[in-house]
Amino acid sequence: MKQIPAKQHKKNVLKEVWKNRSGYFFVLPHFVLFAVFFLVPVGWGMYLSMFRHNVFSQTFVWFDNYKRILSDWLFLKALKNTFVYTFGVVPLWLGKALLVTVLIYPFRKSIQTFFKAAFYLPHVTSSVIISMIWLWVFNPNFGLLNYFMTRLGLDPVIWLGRSLTAMPSLIIMQVIMGGGSTIVLLSAAMASIPEYYFEAATLEGASSWAIFRKITIPLLKPTILYALVMGTIANFQTFSNIYIMTKGGPEFSTTTIAYLIYETAFKSYNLGLASAMSMVMFVILVVLGIIQFKWLGSNVEY
Repeated sequence: MKQIPAKQHKKNVLKEVWKNRSGYFFVLPHFVLFAVFFLVPVGWGMYLSMFRHNVFSQTFVWFDNYKRILSDWLFLKALKNTFVYTFGVVPLWLGKALLVTVLIYPFRKSIQTFFKAAFYLPHVTSSVIISMIWLWVFNPNFGLLNYFMTRLGLDPVIWLGRSLTAMPSLIIMQVIMGGGSTIVLLSAAMASIPEYYFEAATLEGASSWAIFRKITIPLLKPTILYALVMGTIANFQTFSNIYIMTKGGPEFSTTTIAYLIYETAFKSYNLGLASAMSMVMFVILVVLGIIQFKWLGSNVEY
């Protein structure tokens, strides 16, 4: 097979780019925004992570910030808390979205729209407002949850004031309030599945569980993969509910990486250390994304 010289190959590529220049002009505005709001901040974060950087001084320290955080018990605890929170929320939240989608699918469109709107409403509501409402629900003196517990003859619990219950309380809150956008996406994906698949399976005598496992789940895999990756990224960076409800306590039991970055950067003013934490979180999210694509994306068609 005849090889094309490098110079000729370069000319062919440039010729192809020029031929399709109109398409690149359409892409350019989005790429500029992507570069300004993502590539530049990531690059600047990598740069800052190499410095002992605060308000008044800047000293180049190579990888000392990374060595420091990887041997810091608080960072390692925040990393563990973040994994517990993310892998506590995402499977339950995704399972809830799948269950609700399958349950409302047989209804007519108007009823489906009502339920989708009801579940989607928290998604467009301020997370600060939602956190404040749940502060009232978990309040040990006059909270709704303890009210029902006393009615059942149980002792009230300081839900957010005990290290044993604080993280599970936050996970439960997020599972109950989250998943609205995923329900909408999964409903749209289910509506695109040809109805004759389900009819044929029913005629063959397949049970509802078999239809769900053998037909619904495989055909929803691209949407599930997207929801899984985006949900993992979003929950790994959780901040507002931690800031409003627990401030990382009690005893650092709800301190996550995002909250620790905030504390380090904007309270201790150690921007270099905070940037190193951000880069570690960025790398972890990239690795998790690759694992999820390898796990679910191998037989997904787009």
